[in-house]
Amino acid sequence: MAVEVGVEGRVQGVAFRAYTQEEAERLGVSGWVRNEPDGSVLVHAEGPEEKVEALAAWCRHGPSYARVDRVSVREVPDRGETGFRIRG
Repeated sequence: MAVEVGVEGRVQGVAFRAYTQEEAERLGVSGWVRNEPDGSVLVHAEGPEEKVEALAAWCRHGPSYARVDRVSVREVPDRGETGFRIRG
């Protein structure tokens, strides 16, 4: 299963990407996370359905310094990602 999770709110400048990477690695999810020009964060996550869903659920609150206002989740094609990295 693969999804893209868009996260809006105060999610840049609060270590959202680093904590997302940490959570993804803890769960065993592959993919990436990046800041978007509009101030949001985009997460691409691949792996077993229950683990991907757990990461998407975590994105609904993020780290303690974040303020998540809106989350969108959409299924996308699996890209064969290995590991989880911060893209930009």
